Amino acid sequence: MDVARAQWGVARGGRITAGERPNPSLNPVVGYNATSPRSEVTPWIPEISLELAIETAGKRGYRIAEARHLSEAARWNILSAAWEVRSRLRGALLEAYATGEREALQTEARKLQAEIVRLLELQKDAGEVSVYDLTQARLALDGSRLAAIEAARAKEEAMARLAAALGLPRRALDGVAFSFDCFRRPDPGIPAGEVRRHAVVNRSDILAALSEYAASQSALQLEIAKQYPDIRLGPSYQLDQTDSKWTIGLAIDLPILSRNRGPIAEAEARRTESAARFLVLQSQVIGELDAAVEDCRSALLKSQAADDLLANLARQEAAAKTRREVGEISKFELLGVQIELNAGAEARLEALVQAQEAVGRLENAAQSPLDVRDWFFTKTREDSGPAKERKDD
Repeated sequence: MDVARAQWGVARGGRITAGERPNPSLNPVVGYNATSPRSEVTPWIPEISLELAIETAGKRGYRIAEARHLSEAARWNILSAAWEVRSRLRGALLEAYATGEREALQTEARKLQAEIVRLLELQKDAGEVSVYDLTQARLALDGSRLAAIEAARAKEEAMARLAAALGLPRRALDGVAFSFDCFRRPDPGIPAGEVRRHAVVNRSDILAALSEYAASQSALQLEIAKQYPDIRLGPSYQLDQTDSKWTIGLAIDLPILSRNRGPIAEAEARRTESAARFLVLQSQVIGELDAAVEDCRSALLKSQAADDLLANLARQEAAAKTRREVGEISKFELLGVQIELNAGAEARLEALVQAQEAVGRLENAAQSPLDVRDWFFTKTREDSGPAKERKDD
């Protein structure tokens, strides 16, 4: 953000430079009349001349317009940098949420596996199960322990990334509680048409590209205006041995050998290049939007299917607990249902994270959060707006 603001400051400085008028030049000259007799008047002939440059054909106005458009493009780049920061922060928050939930699920799975191993050990001592069955359960417990350790490591790494996205050291987040409610259930409604229209009209990089194209147009107009020569007025005063003499000079470059055709051709080519870059960017944005919309819809459908599966497993667990209370099933069978529910919760979490990642890609393509319902930006201008520019011009 600081880099983007500094670049905008450079562009605003260019507007000041473009509006400055050329300074007049003062040329003092001293002459000496070597043939003048010493007994008469002084042989020294002082002279002073002033040269005033007058720009023609509106060159200054075209320079100011080009600098203004470049400044506007730099200002839009600040918004692009701000969205990049927001996108990186959202990704870090989503990763922190996902790793935290995985750690909780892996810890719960480890507890369930430990209880199964305890029951199997009792059954093995009673001769009801084989050593092989107990070994398989212990291997599953070891795997769940390793998975829980890996989940804790991933959570810590995600918190470090979150701190980096906030521009803070990792220890600054110790004891800080984050709310992840926005990630727990994605919004199923995707206004695809509004998203596309909003992105094409209001994406900051598209607006910056339009400003750059307008700047190239002003640059072309400036080069065309340079075909018309500027005027240089040169009034001068000379004291020629007590005689005051005034002269007025007029200098104009004759457009005979050069009609500024080369710079005009270069400026026209740059304008064509700027237009092509804008069309390429617009096509890329539309393509990203179409892909992101379809990806988001598919991910949301998968997330809803995972929700239904988890709800079904939760009903099965509730039924298993009821049957366990009346003695119809053993605790071992109840633990099996709970492990299945835990696995379903993991699958649902993965589907939810994928859906939120797809939502993030769609938001990046639109450069706007999906929970914004008005789908427009209020375009504000800096304090040196058109009114002030007209006054300065």
